[in-house]
Amino acid sequence: MNRTLGGLTTRGRSFVAAGVTAIVCAFVLGERDLLRAGMLVLALPLLSAVVVARTRYRLACARRLDPPRLPVGQEARVELRLENVSWLPSGLLMVEDRVPYALGGRARFVIDQIESHEARELGYRVRADVRGRYRVGPLTVRLTDPFGLVELVRSFSMTDRLTVTPRIVALPAGRLTGGWTGGGDSLARTVASAGEDDVAPREYRHGDDLRRVHWRSTARRGELMVRREEQHWQSSGTLFLDTRRRVHAGDGPASGFEQAVSVAASVGVHLTGAGMGLRLVTDAGAALPASASFHNALLDHLAVARPSSARSLTPGLAELGAGRESEGLVVAVLGALDPQEARTLAAVRRGTATYVAILVDPLGGAETRRTAGLLRTAGWRVVTVRSAAELAAAWTAADQAAEESVRGARGGGR
Repeated sequence: MNRTLGGLTTRGRSFVAAGVTAIVCAFVLGERDLLRAGMLVLALPLLSAVVVARTRYRLACARRLDPPRLPVGQEARVELRLENVSWLPSGLLMVEDRVPYALGGRARFVIDQIESHEARELGYRVRADVRGRYRVGPLTVRLTDPFGLVELVRSFSMTDRLTVTPRIVALPAGRLTGGWTGGGDSLARTVASAGEDDVAPREYRHGDDLRRVHWRSTARRGELMVRREEQHWQSSGTLFLDTRRRVHAGDGPASGFEQAVSVAASVGVHLTGAGMGLRLVTDAGAALPASASFHNALLDHLAVARPSSARSLTPGLAELGAGRESEGLVVAVLGALDPQEARTLAAVRRGTATYVAILVDPLGGAETRRTAGLLRTAGWRVVTVRSAAELAAAWTAADQAAEESVRGARGGGR
């Protein structure tokens, strides 16, 4: 009962105060009519409190986010379904779904009445201009009496997560996506000239396509052997992101770090969409391994990425030069490196793999130009952008430069 009386609204407390005052004045003045009026005014909020406290509404709630993951700047729709599963109709309900301020604040609705076993569907939209993972809910229902004298709050425990990923920039296909581990055009010609008999076979496994049976090896070994030439076409690569705070200028959504995260997300989505198996490495070392679900894992990881306080690139560069993926395409998204760091990074390149450096510098400083020159001298392909919005044009220009260099090499060979 104490909890119920604590739910008195301002109007209810005013009625209690007026009733008590009237009763006191009735005793002082000896007015019975005033005493009756005071008791009536005092009894009304108390009776309302008892009725609301004894009301046993049973409500069921369901929430759906559409979509549960979206890029920065886009909208998601939140759909609520509130059902009265009791045998009594509800009274006036004030429904509030808790929403983080970054998504637009709280969503509030007033429902006059829900009949027994009836459901109401509610909906609202949220939008985030800052990436992150946000909790939507829980839903709070405020029960009131018809006179608005008493209000009780009941909350559901269910919450949902909305993931806001970095902004994605669509990139064109081209030669920068042509780093194939152990493959490429040269390997295609090698397989074609060698013929089917030179393909390394392996033992048959349950589920293998019988059309891939390698009959000559089967006859020699006395057991079923199948071709595994598809491994020649397995593309792999590494996406490197420098998250150190000191190499990224500015703050907020337009900062160098936010632009670098958006660039990394765009490149990762583009390359995985082209069928490449990627892993993610940061300045701290390995962050995400290559997997079939790398696309979603990357977006979830970058949605909550924060600038690090690390000073050195050494752990990340050590991981960058390790593993089979380092022999394929390597794309490094970087900030403003000092000359020594640029030289150390340039020395990581090895073999004939394709190494691409995307330098993100909102200020376009001289240090970035020096870094670009050092990396180009070491055989890196370099793309320089001030923001993620410039990535598509810069990517296309780099593709054209790569095409011209290939044509020049072929012409020189003749």
